[in-house]
Amino acid sequence: MSREMIEFFAASGFSILLTLLISTPIIALLLTTFSRQKKIMETVTIFSTLLIMIQGFVLVAEVISEKSISAFNNIFYVDAFSAVIIIPISIVGFVSALYSVNYIGRQYDNGFLDKRQLVRYYQEFNLFIFTMLLVPLSNNLGLMWIAIEATTLVSVLLIMLYVKESAIEAAWKYLIVATVGLSFAFFGTTFFYYAGLNVANSDASDGMNWTTMVSNASLFDPNIVKIAFIFILVGYGTKAGLAPMHTWLPDAHSEAPTPVSALLSGVLLNCAIYAIIRFHIVSSVSVGPLFSNQLLIILGVVSIGIAAISIYFQRDMKRMLAYSSVEHMGVIAFAVGTGSILGISGAVLHILNHAIVKPLMFFASGTVSQKYETKAMKQIKGVIKTMPVTGALFLMGGLAIIGMPPFNIFMSEFMIISSGFKSGQYLASSLVIFFLIVMFAGFMSHLVKMVFGNPRKEMKKGDLGRLAIVPMIILIILALILGFYIPEPLQILAKDVFNIINKGGLSS
Repeated sequence: MSREMIEFFAASGFSILLTLLISTPIIALLLTTFSRQKKIMETVTIFSTLLIMIQGFVLVAEVISEKSISAFNNIFYVDAFSAVIIIPISIVGFVSALYSVNYIGRQYDNGFLDKRQLVRYYQEFNLFIFTMLLVPLSNNLGLMWIAIEATTLVSVLLIMLYVKESAIEAAWKYLIVATVGLSFAFFGTTFFYYAGLNVANSDASDGMNWTTMVSNASLFDPNIVKIAFIFILVGYGTKAGLAPMHTWLPDAHSEAPTPVSALLSGVLLNCAIYAIIRFHIVSSVSVGPLFSNQLLIILGVVSIGIAAISIYFQRDMKRMLAYSSVEHMGVIAFAVGTGSILGISGAVLHILNHAIVKPLMFFASGTVSQKYETKAMKQIKGVIKTMPVTGALFLMGGLAIIGMPPFNIFMSEFMIISSGFKSGQYLASSLVIFFLIVMFAGFMSHLVKMVFGNPRKEMKKGDLGRLAIVPMIILIILALILGFYIPEPLQILAKDVFNIINKGGLSS
């Protein structure tokens, strides 16, 4: 068989796999719409996210083997960096669907949701997964912008699911701030496209494709690229929750249903960071890495600092976790800004590590808030006495999220801080360490009081069901494994991502 025939069949196979991957949540959406039965909607959503996870890992394995694959006239393109984002979408989507059966089921049984809202939840949950999958699969940067805008519209509906004043206010704030931010991202994308219009041998029809941009970036007007990247950083940085554009995030994450908070923090923020780094690669090829690296380091340090101080003064459990997400997005931005293989490898691991631990914390906090009927931390005491399994998982998740060994985040943060010093970023790295210490003190002071205090006398002992606990157990096992051992496929992906970011953009 000729090489051309092999490549044809390989491309056809990828097209089929890609079609199955992006059509699975749409089919689940249709089935939930037509069935409208609680058990069927739950089963369909779990089965759909399980299929997505299997298909996602098959796609990642293909990328590790082939380095990069494309389909549908290069509109879709998947490389190692895309794979890094597909992994958390696959894992967090599945465990969130599992957790939804218990959490949303209890909300429905207790009268907080009616049948119409229940149907809406499962429709929008599957649609949300679909929009997030489109982001790392899109080679066309215009399509990627549309996908990220679509995640905003769908997640707004999920945030206001309870139709209460505080949720509606948070949803509107999120919609307005995110839309303004994405308008900046739209202008930035347009400027990048404009910078490539007059490049010799470029075809305007595929000028919006990332692969085309990065191939021609060395010929772009550097002044236009600098302006464009600032627009991108402000625009997508707003959606990623980087400070000072983070103001929507604590309100939205605290008011959303808990499984949605897990998806927002563990997956959606990664999609926005992914978009920033894609344009960072084009900018680095065009004007050199120093310009965008410095901006990423500055925003990273500012985000970590603001989040650390804010966590100390929080009174709401989910708002505290939301500010923790701001901190971890700052850590990722700082890591990429260092530009070293250690920093970028640490960023890859941190994207995955945060996506594993933060949903665990949201699941635990959601279960605790259901038991205690409040999110106010001063009213939550003695969780480990009232809910032994959930309390233990809550404690372990809290230790993991602040970077304590032997959990996974310790490893990636150690790599990132080491890369900062090795890259000569002594002041920035020292500030990161200081802010992480402040964050540690603030988070631990809240966590210890909630876990080890004395519960109210009327609190009955007992966890809230196996389906509330199983997703958390899955995630803590992953957090422990990745704290000791980095699987070879992740090592390969991290190395390939470094090559993509620092050696011309395109996988060989």
